[in-house]
Amino acid sequence: MRVDHYQELMDRGWRRSGTTYYKPDLPRSCCPHYTIRLKASEFKAKKEQRSAINKLNDYVLGPDYERKAAMLCPQPRDVKRQKRDNFDVTGAVHKAEYERLPKPVDKKTKKAIEPAHKLEVNLEADGCTEEKHDVMLRYQTQIHKDPASRWSRASFTRFLCNGLDRKVLKVRGKTMKLGSHHMCYRLDGKVVAVGVLDLLPHAVSSVYLFYDPDYQEWDWGKISALHEIALALEKGYEYYYMGFYIHSCTKMRYKGRFEPSHILDPESLEWNPLNDEFRKKLDERRYVSLSADRKASLDAQSNGQSNGASPAIMQNEPSKFGKTFAEELESKTELEDIEMDSDVSEVDDTEIPEGSLFDYNIPGVLKKNEVEKLNLGHLKLLVRTSLIDLEDLRGWEEWQVDDPGTIKGIAAELIATTGPMLLDNTALALF
Repeated sequence: MRVDHYQELMDRGWRRSGTTYYKPDLPRSCCPHYTIRLKASEFKAKKEQRSAINKLNDYVLGPDYERKAAMLCPQPRDVKRQKRDNFDVTGAVHKAEYERLPKPVDKKTKKAIEPAHKLEVNLEADGCTEEKHDVMLRYQTQIHKDPASRWSRASFTRFLCNGLDRKVLKVRGKTMKLGSHHMCYRLDGKVVAVGVLDLLPHAVSSVYLFYDPDYQEWDWGKISALHEIALALEKGYEYYYMGFYIHSCTKMRYKGRFEPSHILDPESLEWNPLNDEFRKKLDERRYVSLSADRKASLDAQSNGQSNGASPAIMQNEPSKFGKTFAEELESKTELEDIEMDSDVSEVDDTEIPEGSLFDYNIPGVLKKNEVEKLNLGHLKLLVRTSLIDLEDLRGWEEWQVDDPGTIKGIAAELIATTGPMLLDNTALALF
């Protein structure tokens, strides 16, 4: 998977789990997963986010270092005031990193002053090491109460290592690292936390975070997010994606606290601010699409009605699981991120519904008539080591795009879900 292709898929509501790529069907889900992102240059840190990084920095530096550094490297009052009144996320996340620390010489000891602890934060290849696997295993078994058997080294590698190919390219005039990486946090030489990231042409995408349970006194979720926002700012990635936002899961609402965040409209694929008005709609309804609401309102006005009935699933309508939205809201408070809650074997066993994809009206998926306007025949079929244009296959002209039993139907559903941009850059491998 090329990084620019995955960027396109994310902006159509897709995510990846290891090498499995998926797009949730939001209206039919008991707990819709909305793509959420933040423009790094517009980020405004809240008090609890500033406190999280400041607490870690104070621990790492220690009072003795901070006192001596203030004496040996005094700052002008206006600089101090500027730092106090204006939170600088890049300055805050790098403040206690060992290689960036000023180490003036103590006049009494004739030695450079040292912090209480040594903090190192490095962006590394997403390879599997014994130390990373050990931290991950302890995190999953102690924090999430998973059985140890679930997280073998092979499982760890499949989900969180060897993701997108890594490259260094010039994008928009800047040299950028792209692909899957691990942001490793080491304290006194020991790995204490790892953030799994996908670096894309326009995004730092957070895949997962795990940390050593012995160091859970620090809020690694907030700390890692601040580091990743700073990375997007410093290296020109522009946006920070935090995966999926699930409003009915209280554990995941922290993502919306990084403001100003925007939610991808599942139908129009536009970005809407996650503000109080949007949150109120999410409180009231299982599924929200502002573009669908606007269309329903216009249709109602043209029909002479006072209020348009939104096509969204409403609060008291039972889902396929037989619960109302209010009941599900209570039952989903312990929900974990879908990116880690299914094994590949479970995904493979998922029941595929009957009929054509075009019968289901899934948001963000091209309609049948839209796909028919595309030149599907230019899509390639991989046969052993050769690429063949689909239009050269016998029977191509007779096959229908809404017949999933044909290669044309399979190709049509693929492009309908992934979008037309990938048409000339994709090959089918069926055998």
